[in-house]
Formats: sequence, C-alpha cells, structure tokens
Amino acid sequence: MTTTVLVVDDEPHIVRALRINLSARGYHVVSAHDGASALRAAAETKPDVVVLDLGLPDIDGSEVIAGLRGWSSIPIIVLSARGDSADKVVALDAGADDYVTKPFGMDELLARLRAAVRRSATVSSTPADPVITTDAFSIDLAAKKVQRDGVEVHLTKTEWAMLEVLVRNQGRLVAQKQLLHDVWGPAYDGEYHYLRVYMAQLRRKLECEPSRPVHFITEPGMGYRFEV
Repeated sequence: MTTTVLVVDDEPHIVRALRINLSARGYHVVSAHDGASALRAAAETKPDVVVLDLGLPDIDGSEVIAGLRGWSSIPIIVLSARGDSADKVVALDAGADDYVTKPFGMDELLARLRAAVRRSATVSSTPADPVITTDAFSIDLAAKKVQRDGVEVHLTKTEWAMLEVLVRNQGRLVAQKQLLHDVWGPAYDGEYHYLRVYMAQLRRKLECEPSRPVHFITEPGMGYRFEV
C-alpha cells in the first residue's frame, strides 16, 4: 500500500521540494498551507504520517498537533525553523513524535519519516502487555519484571516507572516534561536532574555498555527514546 504523507508548511519551496522527493520514492503527498486546512486534510485523507511546520499563518503548529491528537495517533514530525529547546518541548508535549530543525538534510528527514511510519505500524500491531526482548535484556510489562542473561534484574519502583513509560512509547521520543510528569507528578516538571540520575541507573543495570547506550537514547534538550 502507498504511504500517504500530509505536508503542512506555508513555504511553497519547502512543499515543492518535499513533494518532489517523496513522490520520487513512491509516497502519495497531500499538502496544506495553514493549520485549518491541515486539520481538514487530515480528517479527509487519513494520512499515514504528518510533516508539520510550527510557524503557520493562522494557528500555531502546536495547536494543530493538539487537534490531531484529539482523535488520532498518527505520527507527526515537526519541521521548523524554531531551534529553541522550549519550542521543541512544547511541540513534543503536545504530541509530536519527532522534531527536525530547518535548514534540514533531505536524507535525514526521509530516514526519520521512514522510522516514524515503521514504528507506527509496529505499535499498532503490538499486543497489550507484550514481552519486549532486546539483545541484552527482556521486559515483561504484564509481570513487571526485567531479566538480563536469564537473571531477574531488581529495579526500584521509580526505575520501573521510568522504564515502563519509555517502553510503552517504544521508538517514540518522550519529552523531559512528560517523563517527569508521568513518573513523579506535575510538581516535578522542572527537576530535570532526576531524569539524568535515574537514566544513568537504568543504563548501568541494563545496557551492555552504559557509556554507549543503544536502547536508552538521549535526545539532548528534548527527552529520551527507548529502542529495541
């Protein structure tokens, strides 16, 4: 089946470049130049992934994300000239899956788009409470247990809570604020050092090389991602 991409950007040359490159690779491209038309197009065409600029002429891109998240889990890749970490956090908290800053490399954007579509297909086909197995450890979300080399790994309550949030969002970037809110509560939204401490503990217990993690990935200034 052909993958449909909704491109939302008010810069014609960006839309044109994306249409040419995506169409050449077999994608079906739908475009919108403002937030209102983007929401209409998403409802009418049911795209497989959205590439979204934040600086739209009518409403902010973060509002478009929130509007889409009200009814859909479609992957959303933000493509924006806003490089400030605060803008990234707002977009990710609103429900974006990834964030690419303009100017961008087409190869990188295409790779992120393929990954987003692939993760979406995996998530939608994954049964509830699966056992997730990596090359180093396995996680049983139903039993709330982790094993490494056949031996159960003891995790504290907080370590498990952090692990569970990341694993249930497998392949997706979890924003720092969201992770703090989900694990510690809204009163801890600014305690970013908690994340660094507990992430270091998880890596020490589960990664083969904690200093070179392959499963618990940090996106500097943005958040964390769990990869199998």
